[in-house]
Amino acid sequence: MKTLLCFLTLSIFLQFQTKAQEPLKLAVAGLDHGHVGWVFNSMNRGDYEIVGIAEPNRELAEKYAQQHGLSMDLIFEDLGKLLDEKKPEAVASFGSTFQHLAVVEAAAPRGVHVMVEKPLAISLEHAQKMKVLAEKHNIHLLTNYETSWYPTNHRAKELLDSGKVGDLRKVVVRDGHRGPKKIGVGPEFLNWLIDPKLNGGGALMDFGCYGANLMTWLMNGKRPVSVTAITQQLQPENNPQVEDDATIIVNYPDAQVIIQASWNWPIGRKDMEVYGLTGTIFADNRNQLRIRMAQGYDGFDEQTYQLPEMEPPYPDPFMLLKAVVRNEISLPEYDLYSLENNMIVMEILQAAKESAKKGETVYFN
Repeated sequence: MKTLLCFLTLSIFLQFQTKAQEPLKLAVAGLDHGHVGWVFNSMNRGDYEIVGIAEPNRELAEKYAQQHGLSMDLIFEDLGKLLDEKKPEAVASFGSTFQHLAVVEAAAPRGVHVMVEKPLAISLEHAQKMKVLAEKHNIHLLTNYETSWYPTNHRAKELLDSGKVGDLRKVVVRDGHRGPKKIGVGPEFLNWLIDPKLNGGGALMDFGCYGANLMTWLMNGKRPVSVTAITQQLQPENNPQVEDDATIIVNYPDAQVIIQASWNWPIGRKDMEVYGLTGTIFADNRNQLRIRMAQGYDGFDEQTYQLPEMEPPYPDPFMLLKAVVRNEISLPEYDLYSLENNMIVMEILQAAKESAKKGETVYFN
């Protein structure tokens, strides 16, 4: 009996190990997001296998198939049919933000995990429906941000949590570029980025989500007290239906974040400043971090660090997706990718849109 039990235990262990080593069976939903190239550029790495692509636009599908050497047999017009025939473990959504809800509606009842590109949804209403489905069917629903991979952001949180710069008082997050049309995004991407229905807004949604995501993480999930936002349209010729500049002030009982989201920066940027009582942390970009410790009235001692990339699976969204789906890692509470973090992000963005529209501060309950 003891020998049989040992054999069964070993057999289960070996099955688990084999499963962990097998590529993740991944489906792609949509091809009109400009970042979809990431999933194709990394597909030969071996940690996942694309088993199907749901894209009703045949011409767009043919373009990507030719560009990446894919068989058109992988293309499905309907996501539900793809899920039923190919039975993937997870779906990576690369359509418009408006389509995120439909992807979860198709995947969750089938027990298929989902990763969407930021932000989680076009509205808090859509996000709430997605949350209900994810929890009802016990699937992971992750939101991918480029800044989640930045070692500088992770080091900044480590330093803050260690007390290096004292208690947190203010964070300034700046994200954006010259604007979708000016940087030359593809036509299928541009069409929905500047559509208020498909994107939920303009720069406020596209780049305001970064700061809300990072601050929720730094605050360990604490909800804010209020949100005040001002939006502008500085390129009406390029963005006729949406705002292309947003400043969002998010207040907490003892801290504040100022989010500057813009399609009008002269250069692309994704940076963060973290101000404590005794010092400041500057996450200048993905790899450069500076720490200034206060000395006297306006003096400071500054140290600059060039940080290496994080260890797998953290520097890559698809490695992370596989690790989460296969239960190789468990995301910490209010992790940058987590649903609970991104539900608060959606509360902040919804309040920011309301504040900008009404011209007044929106208070949280």
